[in-house]
Amino acid sequence: MASLGNWTVVFDDKMIIKQSGDGSGQYKIEDNVFWGQSKFSNIWAIHYGASVISDEVEYRDETPHSSFADANLGSFQDFIDKWDAAHLAKLQSNWDDNNLVDEEGNSTETESEKITRLGARPTSYSS
Repeated sequence: MASLGNWTVVFDDKMIIKQSGDGSGQYKIEDNVFWGQSKFSNIWAIHYGASVISDEVEYRDETPHSSFADANLGSFQDFIDKWDAAHLAKLQSNWDDNNLVDEEGNSTETESEKITRLGARPTSYSS
């Protein structure tokens, strides 16, 4: 296994994990078209972002592990974009759900008051 990179992708779990930095965490990406690409059919996991030398693709069969560059999987940015979209959705959901309410559950603030308290609702996120 490679040294821990900035990113880990686990194909069976459809999981993309950002190991450190702003927003680090993991998201299960429910996109069967993305995961079902033939170039991924023999991939078990990817460790990416520590360095070109230690980036590693792990295969399901006896194929020796390879570097990400040698695996010809395209750009790793595709995985980052999927993670960023999931993280943005979480940030937006957190913003939407952060309401001041009275004991009956009714909102006690206007949208402009909420924006003053929390800042604008997130509209983009980039790792």
